Amino acid sequence: MTGGARGAALRTRLRRFARREWAPLLTTVRITLSKRRARAVPMTLAAVALTALLQIVQNRSWGYRPVMDLGAVRAEDPLGAALLRTPLSLFVPALDLPVWGALAQILLVFGVAEICLGRWRTLVIAYVATLAGTLYARIGIALGPRVFPGLPASDAEIVDTGPSAAVVGLALFLCWRYRAWWTAGALLLVLIGECLVKDNLAGREHLAATAAVLALTGALEWRRRGVRRLHGRRPR
Repeated sequence: MTGGARGAALRTRLRRFARREWAPLLTTVRITLSKRRARAVPMTLAAVALTALLQIVQNRSWGYRPVMDLGAVRAEDPLGAALLRTPLSLFVPALDLPVWGALAQILLVFGVAEICLGRWRTLVIAYVATLAGTLYARIGIALGPRVFPGLPASDAEIVDTGPSAAVVGLALFLCWRYRAWWTAGALLLVLIGECLVKDNLAGREHLAATAAVLALTGALEWRRRGVRRLHGRRPR
């Protein structure tokens, strides 16, 4: 086989792989956007606008404290206050990261999820993933750095905001929903690599969000298979 033939065969295999892995998801997004355009993602657009607004406000001398009081979560905070702040914390950009990254994550991942999963399911999964990270931080600090997966006490003072845990959770859920197993595996490897290269609170929380969503998808898969078995046993 010549080099050109091998290259053509490789491209054919890659196209087939891409169709199997991403075609169902991309087709759903393309058809929905072509029919409804911006009306397909009102929650996502509102989330992008809210994130941009909070970024502007928290960078003003008069706005930093109110944003922190309403949407900043720390492991040292009382649990009740942290739970009340967690929903808004998704949309408060981290001060040490460029805001365009948070806006792009929300627009892309939240947008695809809103189209493919629906508005309320998207919000629930995003909250579950974020809450898992928030609760893990408290458990990890209580365990201490000498016990896996413990954290140093200094992490209790870190301000924990941003959509990254929610984005990870939604991306994994979408992979399960559309059977994009290779993409899910690649994402898991990236998250694990993130912790190995730079072991910090954010990376650990991403893994906690991953674990929570994997548990959720496992329960849904078990329920789905149980329903299929039940229907298969019914007399025709």
